[in-house]
Amino acid sequence: MVVTALELLLGARADSSLVRAGATQASAQAIIRADADTCAVLAETGAAVDDGTVVVHRSVTASGRSRARLGGVLVPVSTLGEALRGLVTIHGQSDQQLLLSHRAQQRALDRFGGTSTRRAVDAYREAFDRLAGGERLLDELTTNARDRARQADLLRFGLAEIEAVDPHPGEGARLREEAARLSHVDALRAGATTAHQLLTGGDEDLGTDVLSRLAAARKAVGDVSADDTQLGVFAEQLAAASYALSDCAADIASYLADLEADPLRLAAVQDRLSMLATLTRKYGDSVDDVLQWARTSAAALTALEADDDRRGAIEAEIGALRSTRDDAAAALTAARSTAAGALAAIVTSELTALSMTHSALVVSVEPAARAGRDGYDHVEFQLETTGGTERRTLSKGASGGELARVMLALEVALAGSSPGRTMVFDEVDAGVAGKAAVEVGRRLALLARSVQVIVVTHLPQVAAFADDHVTVVKDESDVVTTSGVHALDGPGRRRELSRMLAGLEDSETALAHADELLEVAREGRPTTP
Repeated sequence: MVVTALELLLGARADSSLVRAGATQASAQAIIRADADTCAVLAETGAAVDDGTVVVHRSVTASGRSRARLGGVLVPVSTLGEALRGLVTIHGQSDQQLLLSHRAQQRALDRFGGTSTRRAVDAYREAFDRLAGGERLLDELTTNARDRARQADLLRFGLAEIEAVDPHPGEGARLREEAARLSHVDALRAGATTAHQLLTGGDEDLGTDVLSRLAAARKAVGDVSADDTQLGVFAEQLAAASYALSDCAADIASYLADLEADPLRLAAVQDRLSMLATLTRKYGDSVDDVLQWARTSAAALTALEADDDRRGAIEAEIGALRSTRDDAAAALTAARSTAAGALAAIVTSELTALSMTHSALVVSVEPAARAGRDGYDHVEFQLETTGGTERRTLSKGASGGELARVMLALEVALAGSSPGRTMVFDEVDAGVAGKAAVEVGRRLALLARSVQVIVVTHLPQVAAFADDHVTVVKDESDVVTTSGVHALDGPGRRRELSRMLAGLEDSETALAHADELLEVAREGRPTTP
């Protein structure tokens, strides 16, 4: 119940089965004392922090909907995990199975190694990622080389075809206009000749020319314009028209002089238009579009042709990156090896205190079968027994009780580097009994000197070492069974320990045994970490 509530408050996935039948929702609430860094994170969410403490609330409805409040502010559930990450670390029996994972063992070793190992890990991962990126790029260039070569050939062909024709901007429109003129030269000459004769006179059949008539009209009006100013205006307008028509007649005459039939030029223009039409069918709707395609394709071809040079440069860079990665891997291996020896020594000492006198932890750091983002190392925790004559991997040889004690010894060793200020142990002492259970209680008490420790246990030898003792009580007197957590005073603690020892709360023998356990715990409780 306690562990489930804590997991909900830390952002774990909600399960509607937690809601009691007939109830609308289940909820959990806690008051958490946060350090300065966590308070700063909480402030960003808008949560109210009172003297370093914050109230966390989580509810889940029968329909499965979940709500989270942080310092009175409604927040996404994911925010709980982000804001409270590192405050609480929960260990259950399933975590003992995680201890069997090489990856978990490696993470534990790296955490124990502290700053030096963390820096070595970061340096290696940076080198590994840079090398992986370079190798992906090189693979892409190599894999697509054939497609790029084919694309380059097509671009070269198109550019060569355009270069052979050598089109110019606007050339198509100009050539079509010239072709139309050369194709209709006789009709154009006839029309221009008639217009010129009408303006200047040159054919008696057409009558008096326009310019002569205009001159006569201008003279007739001009002779009498002195008697009427309005006629003077008409005279000026006729003069302007005469000048304009004279200029037009001269232009027509010049046009006729240049207008000649040129079958050879017409054929050349039509051939040129045919070549431009071939280009526009392939590369654009107009000559200007064709020229734009040529500019774009030339840039693309340059980039494709540069890939070979680029591939060579990348290959050289990959060589340097590989060397950097190998150096970083060697430094990481050295850091882990140093940390492995220190961790093994501390855990072995703890195991001796936990009644595993002839056992020692060996932290093996060997070359891995394949390098990965975590380095070249294969980290394995091994348990050495019977004076060093036998060595077993935790995954194959350690019993449940041994795993529980190894886990506890590791936590004591890692306490200084633990990211959590509160540790919850949920029945991790399963399979432990007798003198070993007493030592488990003593080591948990030692761990509690540096961090807050909450232990869920059925062992009286462990419970006796606690500073505070609470018990979960079920009430089945009503239709609905309820459970509650009750803090125990001195007498209540004696009775609970006697019940845990012999199943008897009021047995004088059991109570005496409980008193003995409490005395052992008082005398054996460590005073320094």
